[in-house]
Order: sequence, then structure tokens, then C-alpha cells
Amino acid sequence: MRSNDIEEYKAGLRLSDVQREVLVGILLGDAMLETQNGGKTYRIKIEHSTGQKAYAEHLYDIFKDWVLSPPRSREIKLTNGKTYTSIVFSTLSHGAFRFYGHQFYPHGKKVAPKLIRKWLTPRAFAYWFMDDGSVKSKESKGVILNTQGYCKEDVVKLVKALNDLFKFDSKPRKQKEGYQIYISGRNYEGFKNLVSPFILPEMKYKIPEARRTHLPKL
Repeated sequence: MRSNDIEEYKAGLRLSDVQREVLVGILLGDAMLETQNGGKTYRIKIEHSTGQKAYAEHLYDIFKDWVLSPPRSREIKLTNGKTYTSIVFSTLSHGAFRFYGHQFYPHGKKVAPKLIRKWLTPRAFAYWFMDDGSVKSKESKGVILNTQGYCKEDVVKLVKALNDLFKFDSKPRKQKEGYQIYISGRNYEGFKNLVSPFILPEMKYKIPEARRTHLPKL
């Protein structure tokens, strides 16, 4: 598309409610907002491993009106000599993302935004979990969110939002790389009921199986 055509096309773009919810969830996770003009416009950059290709393509389908080029493979050479392949795509730079850019990147580094309590819907949480969540073990059913990239104060803010909004028993847990969020296995049923409507079939492996009841032997 010619630059004039692109600008005309961009003028007609608006974020849907679903796109806004998904955007909050993936920004809490691995997605990035990038600006090249001092914060006037931003673009979303999404990158996942090839093992999560279906999820990356699903995100592309959600935001495809904002994307000119489909997802592509990217090879990265690691310091140990191995090669890592990912699936990556970016949206157009647009003023519609500016508000989120200023909230998530007020000083250039990603933070937990002040309005997260208002934005953290079940759908947003489900996408955050698909992006950055895992199960502690098959036995405990505890859920982990890998928030090590945030400072401790931000992790505490996110924990409070989860506990207040969804009645979880979650807490920060110190790791070598920073702080992750641990949601108690006692919340498993509520967690599963909350996120299951939004979890992709290819990502169901991230949700714990139902608890087994251990009855005394007769």
C-alpha cells in the first residue's frame, strides 16, 4: 500500500472492546508496545516460540485489521550456539495505542499500570495467563504468573488486583530473577471457571486437570 493509502486506512481503524481486553492481557505478559516518535503513536509487537504458533496466529487473527504483514518466522542465535525460532508480527503504528503506551510505559520501561484494577477482566486475565502463566505441578494445582520483569511494587499491585477482583489467594514469590505471582491451588476451581471460556484448545495444556480425591482404602 502507498503511504497515502495507509494513512487513509489507519484513519478508519478503531479498537473493539475485545481487542482492548486482549491487549491488556498480552501487555501484562510478553507483548510490547513500541514507539518511534516520542510516544505520539505506538505499535504492538508480538513474538512467541514456534511451539506456540497456534496462539501467535490466533492473536494475529484478533488484530489482523491492524497488521499489514502476516506472522513470520525469525531465527535467533543464542550465546550457547543453539538457534531459537520464533513467530513474530507487528501492528501498524497508531494513535489508538497511545493511551496504553503511556500507561504501560510511562518512562520507557514496562510497568503495571495504575488502572490495572479497572482493566483486568476475566478475558484479559486469561490472555495474560496464556502469555505468561503455568501450573506449579500436577500435584499442587497452584498457578504461576512469570512476572519477574516487573519490580516488586508492581508485582504487589498485580497481586492485590487479582485478590480483590477474583477473590484469589495469591502472593508474590521471590525468585532468582525477580518476583513471580503464585495463586494458591485452593483457588483452582475458581481459576479454571474464570479462564476456561477464553483459553485456546492448543493452550489447554496450561490448565491443571481436575483435582483427584484421595479416599481411604477400605
